[in-house]
Amino acid sequence: MRNLVMDLSGRDLLSTLDWSIDEIRIALNLARELKWRYHYFGLDNIPRILDRKTFFMLFYAPSTRTRAAFETAMTMLGGHAVYVEAKTTRLAVGEKKVGEADKDVAVMYERYGHGIGVRILDKAIDYVYGRGHSLLQVYAKHTRVPVINMADDHFHPTQGLADYMTFEDRFGKTEGRKYVVMWAYSPEIRGWCSVQEDIILFTRFGVDVVVAHPPGFNLDPKLMEIAKRNAVESGGSLEFTSDLRSALEGAHAVFPRNWASPKLVELGYSRFKDEELKIYEKYRDWRVTRELMDLMDRDAVLMHVLPIFRGYEADDDVIDDPRRSIIYEQAENGLWTKAAVLALTLYGVK
Repeated sequence: MRNLVMDLSGRDLLSTLDWSIDEIRIALNLARELKWRYHYFGLDNIPRILDRKTFFMLFYAPSTRTRAAFETAMTMLGGHAVYVEAKTTRLAVGEKKVGEADKDVAVMYERYGHGIGVRILDKAIDYVYGRGHSLLQVYAKHTRVPVINMADDHFHPTQGLADYMTFEDRFGKTEGRKYVVMWAYSPEIRGWCSVQEDIILFTRFGVDVVVAHPPGFNLDPKLMEIAKRNAVESGGSLEFTSDLRSALEGAHAVFPRNWASPKLVELGYSRFKDEELKIYEKYRDWRVTRELMDLMDRDAVLMHVLPIFRGYEADDDVIDDPRRSIIYEQAENGLWTKAAVLALTLYGVK
């Protein structure tokens, strides 16, 4: 165990696929340990193992929880998180067509600090699939300090860890449990990162994952092939369907979230937005209602990475049901998984 922990020192986390099952287990166990220490003994019982260490957080895209959780985690662990909004730098973002090279910024932040987080997705890349993850790979290639993906167009690893931690904490043994990742109507277009992250991660732990979406809303075929292999190796399953009611029958958890069509992420938001939203209008009934929750297991829960669009992706009476909804617990767990990842990856960095 000690060797595995030390092996994570200095490691990148661009996707949970980068880490083995044993390494993911270490991160989840540490997240639970930190959460337990905080709730039972208070902040003074959180070890300040990142004393005087600096984590640069480069945000090309906005955030409600991710920034807050990473900053809080670094403070708890004795370090400091520096928030850098990309448009305030000399990088070529927004209307600036010429700017500093990403490589140069990566090397500079490596010399200033002990880790780098990058968040780039959705409108920051006009939703064009691949642009965000390519940038993360540039940072990982040109730095020797850990690079943490704070959400790009492919993945959201620390969120995925929080989602699985929440699911496992609620149900214990997750093998054979049914987790539905459901496309849901919203007038706000969203990218693929969180839904793809959950699919590739949950299938590694023997969960029966069902992806329910209207026709024409397929996800990255290469990643879905990886998820299929994961399911075979773990003893779980992966199913894709356009029959929402059958998908939810007997399910233990549902994650309802809008995501863009392959056409939009190919052409870009600026070129296909209006056509995309017209397609969405055909599927306004794709939302979690009390009736649909009643099709699920008697102990089934609503999960969501937030923000959840009330009245669109799910009804208020489901979202606010203290027995059925665990979205706030899930959001809190994002703090602890981020703290665990920071502790494990930055600890041994000089």
